[in-house]
Amino acid sequence: MEADFERKMDNILSHYEGDRDELIAILQEVQEQFRYLPEEAMRKAAEFLKITANDVYAVATFYALFRLTPSGRKMVRVCRGTACHVRGGSNVLHDVQKRLGIKAGDTTKDMEYSLQTVACMGACALAPNISINNVTVGHVNSKKLEEVFGDWKKPE
Repeated sequence: MEADFERKMDNILSHYEGDRDELIAILQEVQEQFRYLPEEAMRKAAEFLKITANDVYAVATFYALFRLTPSGRKMVRVCRGTACHVRGGSNVLHDVQKRLGIKAGDTTKDMEYSLQTVACMGACALAPNISINNVTVGHVNSKKLEEVFGDWKKPE
């Protein structure tokens, strides 16, 4: 695992020159690779950019898009924007939470799904909507959720 981690980090950092301005892009790539920001990856980024680990941590915790804990293989986002809210977004969130057996901000025990809410997905014409791994599903209702999640049930 350690050699694999080092190889992945070296590959990520090879795309950059070591300028402090590259921090957010590096963190985005790290999170895409590992599904969260491992502490060791943040330290390695700090060394590469010649900044403190505290500076990296400050950026990682400032932006809501970064996660410090592992996320599920499938990231489910439920839109909480005005159009989605007016068209039943609260019911969609409730249904997704019930189906997955988790609350927003959590991950299923089997690491299959993580659930987040977002202020707006920018797909208001499709309201209410969700996304799974950045693929938007519009006009969501209970029946559509059955289609989307199939027979998947929360782990016992």
